[in-house]
Amino acid sequence: MADDNNLELDSLENMEGPMAPEAQMGGMGQAGMGGQVQDLPSSARELEAVYDIPVRVSAVLGKATMPVSDLLKLGRGAVIELDRKVGEAIDIYVNNRLVARGEVVVVEERLGVTMTEIIKSDRS
Repeated sequence: MADDNNLELDSLENMEGPMAPEAQMGGMGQAGMGGQVQDLPSSARELEAVYDIPVRVSAVLGKATMPVSDLLKLGRGAVIELDRKVGEAIDIYVNNRLVARGEVVVVEERLGVTMTEIIKSDRS
């Protein structure tokens, strides 16, 4: 006899309403991330043509302007003030085009970037 506090798998599969498993996953279901199954590529082979294309990815923490004479005076350990504040989003460029904003993270002993916002641009 099943305890009232333990739900059986069959009862979870037959649930409807706000506590149904699909509702707990944000309604993703099998399509994943709210998209339709037909929106996804049918196979990775459709994308193979672009796998070897090199792209330049840049994460810009901030910018500074200074005369060359000041630049030449900089030494080891010099601090350059940037135009961004601590915690402010950084810009992520792909091939010199702004595509996203993100935050700096530390992964093991390396710096990384987490994308927090994708920038949609109009192609003209």
